[in-house]
Amino acid sequence: MYPSVERKNLQEIKNFQEEKLRELLVYLDKKSPFYQTLFSENNIDIAEIKTLEDLRKIPVTTKDDLQRNNDAFFCIPQTEIVDYSTTSGTLGDPVTFGLSDRDLERLAYNEAISFACAGIKKGDVVQMITTIDKRFMAGLAYFLGLRKMGASVVRMGPGIPELQWDSIFRYKPKYLITVPSFLLKMIDYAEKNNIDYQNSGVFGAVCIGESIKNQDFTDNILSQKIKEKWKIQLFSTYASTEMSTAFTECEHQKGGHQHPELIITEILDHHGNAVLEGESGELVITTLGVEALPLLRFKTGDLVKAHSEPCECGRNTMRLGPVIGRKQHMIKYKGTTLYPPAMSDILNDFAGIDCYQIVIQSNEIGLDEIIIKISTENSSLEFENEIRDHFRAKLRVSPKIEMICFEMLSKEVFPQNSRKPINFLDLRNP
Repeated sequence: MYPSVERKNLQEIKNFQEEKLRELLVYLDKKSPFYQTLFSENNIDIAEIKTLEDLRKIPVTTKDDLQRNNDAFFCIPQTEIVDYSTTSGTLGDPVTFGLSDRDLERLAYNEAISFACAGIKKGDVVQMITTIDKRFMAGLAYFLGLRKMGASVVRMGPGIPELQWDSIFRYKPKYLITVPSFLLKMIDYAEKNNIDYQNSGVFGAVCIGESIKNQDFTDNILSQKIKEKWKIQLFSTYASTEMSTAFTECEHQKGGHQHPELIITEILDHHGNAVLEGESGELVITTLGVEALPLLRFKTGDLVKAHSEPCECGRNTMRLGPVIGRKQHMIKYKGTTLYPPAMSDILNDFAGIDCYQIVIQSNEIGLDEIIIKISTENSSLEFENEIRDHFRAKLRVSPKIEMICFEMLSKEVFPQNSRKPINFLDLRNP
């Protein structure tokens, strides 16, 4: 499955997207209460928005806008919504996304072409090590996409390494869909129980929720630790409920490919201007083909870098590099700017850490303070100093470290109502 638009030259792709943009603006002006108000209050004539460059004439949409005006974003009546999904909101309450029947078809198409990008083919068996319930859009999207492309799905859900291995040897999946750090737990279980995982038949894993690449596309520490033990291919994918679109790596693994028929992307600096080629900035997206809750110039909060040079796979689409961090999670610590993924990379470098949580809070004078909570069987002062020295060497800072028993910390990192591990907690005042 290889959409023809992805093979067109850059100008043809741009012309295609501009036509889709004009269709979206007409739809929003007719159907969206939120964008009707936005256009009116800012005296925007949508007929004057003809090119991708013209998008800058329209104010951006923020996560707070979406939370404060959730209902006003819906473009269809409730009777036409066939699925409800939610995402965590910046103001505390979850944000609701409804999907129409056409939106589910679009979601299935997106995942089908994304999985095909990673090499999954019709007839392949794929084991989903992720939830499909709890109003989680991604799990449903994975299932619909695999079904659409003719793959066989083993819906295992997250956790329980013993059951995962039983399923792997029973159904022989070629690919797994999983949070990559869970692969280390599966490897550990296999080694302790004499499971011959090297001959399991698994070829690769599509990795969600955690980064497995450095900015130059080399394997980061987490990816290296997995591959040192288990010789499988790891593919990055980046997506969110808001965009209903995925950016997934092809076999050359040089960033997640954009699907031009599904999404328009901008990368902006902190002044709202487009960054120069090769610079990083905040990803701003405009969804195409979404019926229930389309978004126009939506600020994702994710800091990324775009790569526009042609890919060896033959696609000419823009590719997104690994997420550098979330804009609101930027930490200023003792004069150094930090993002949680960089700290996670350091902690993943230690085999003796069972689980961890990075906590950011404001101290009594309003400055950012970092506390690293760690569970480990090696609670010696020497090991603690080794971790602290590693932070100094890599990031030039030394955070506060707290050793906590696994039973207590694991409840914070893996709460029952969470879809993925909570390895980062921001307690600073907004």
